Amino acid sequence: MPSTPLPKGLLAKQVRHPAPLRESVHEALLELITQRGLPPGRHLVESELASMLGVSRQPVREALQRLANEGWVDLRPGYGAFVHQPTESEAEQLLAVRGLLETESARLAARSATAEGLERLRAVYRSGVAVLEGGGGPQELVEANAELHRCVTELSGNTVLAELTGQVARRVRWYHALVAVQRGSGAWDEHAAIIAAIAEGREDDAGRLMREHTETTRLAYHARAAQDGSSRV
Repeated sequence: MPSTPLPKGLLAKQVRHPAPLRESVHEALLELITQRGLPPGRHLVESELASMLGVSRQPVREALQRLANEGWVDLRPGYGAFVHQPTESEAEQLLAVRGLLETESARLAARSATAEGLERLRAVYRSGVAVLEGGGGPQELVEANAELHRCVTELSGNTVLAELTGQVARRVRWYHALVAVQRGSGAWDEHAAIIAAIAEGREDDAGRLMREHTETTRLAYHARAAQDGSSRV
């Protein structure tokens, strides 16, 4: 049976090879936003960003448009680009979804984790504690925390769950940056309890402890955001 020719309009849409510079600029700006080097509400001036990154304005303009499409940047006609200022509702929705995904990840990890996987998780935990005890800054703590949670999700053995969790992980890092130092050793004590439950195959306990852990972080974020908001009044 002969195949039906593709529509001409579709044939015209050829696949474009990625532009490394555009991707690099996008990644650099996204890192600055998630690390709060460019804080919420910050006016993003193309010429300033281009000078800072050592590139022309064109890839910066393209990166800002992409970041706007992804919800990281607000484009205001007549005013320019600004780092998105999340609402309490946006924060609540994201952190609530994060709690659900992470809770299931921990529960499944307690069922599926191998000896090799557990050793990797413990190594990540030890590295995080070293960062904490070494006086690591917010970004270092955020990275260490993200790595531990990513490892738990990998140990769940559920690739769909890992994919979904990965989709929210970077945005969670942005929120966590506000409270990483404040949570401090308490967060890593909670991590230790979660790891113990996973290692002992206690599925319900692992899920419960992770739920409590993410809930504590959620409440800490809202409290800090409210404090920062009132201090600007």
